[in-house]
Amino acid sequence: MMHEIVVNGRFLARRITGVERYGREILQLIGNSCRVERPGRILNGAMGHAWEQIILPRKVNSHSTLWSPANTGPLWISNQVLTIQDISPLEHPEWFQKSFAVWYRLFLPLLAKRVRRILVPSEYVKRKVIARFGVENILVTSAGVNEEVFHPGVSRHSFDLPAHYILFVGSLEPRKNLAMLLQAWIKIKDEFADMWLVIAGYAGKVFQPVNFPHEMERVRFLGYIPDADLPSLYAGAKLFVFPSSDEGFGLPALEAMACGTPVIISNGGALPEVAGEAGMVFNLSETEGLLKAMRVCLCDERLCLSLREKGLSHASLFSWQKTADLVWKALNES
Repeated sequence: MMHEIVVNGRFLARRITGVERYGREILQLIGNSCRVERPGRILNGAMGHAWEQIILPRKVNSHSTLWSPANTGPLWISNQVLTIQDISPLEHPEWFQKSFAVWYRLFLPLLAKRVRRILVPSEYVKRKVIARFGVENILVTSAGVNEEVFHPGVSRHSFDLPAHYILFVGSLEPRKNLAMLLQAWIKIKDEFADMWLVIAGYAGKVFQPVNFPHEMERVRFLGYIPDADLPSLYAGAKLFVFPSSDEGFGLPALEAMACGTPVIISNGGALPEVAGEAGMVFNLSETEGLLKAMRVCLCDERLCLSLREKGLSHASLFSWQKTADLVWKALNES
């Protein structure tokens, strides 16, 4: 019987964040050469896990290789390539709803030792997975940027935003460290009277709630932004700020660079690895680190131009096609 690649398409029913973008972008490039299995309707939580553990294995025969691109997969299929985007539910369960964290802490170590190959988005996650699970069959397949979509010349968005704004894009969850960003904004806003802070993203159901005031001076919360509107939002920003405590990759920072926006990142997780020399990095352990980075960028046009040029060059190194080729090769290895 001919060897077949099957894709675990459970992730296709979810709202698109970084994990889902990775799966969708690669599937778009390899989809004609594989079979996608997905639930017939949207299944969340326990029902989604039940489909993945009970129904999906029945659709995969012994001659097939299964790719599970979104952190979970059926435990009973060993001929499986699993993408682990990060292991923060194991390392920081306090950031997540208890049931979600408990499931991953029990399940993921078993799955990681069962599958044939593990894919990760960064060397940072690779080190974490090796240390946590004691496995060696790991390949780094980073995320990418579609420069036909994310580029500086994107037309102005329709959000009715002010002309000058600092941007954050990401889930509203504890890991993203929004409290630090808002505290820095409170201290710096009066120095830049025409500047606003714009926060795009929503609070997913699996995260612990983040408590911060939604009524603040010159702060806009946009909620969830569809993929089609992201490029113009990035391109219109004066700065993009990503102060996360931990990231397995940090795709929004790379997308902002591709749109020609200067990027400030923390030294959390894989962010320095992903941004290289193209972003301004602040140290999470320094109380005023983010504030200082924002101030110097807003005051120094030459620095912003340099960050813009470095960011554009750096983002061009990350190709979804390159990643898809690596994934496809891993799926077809015997």
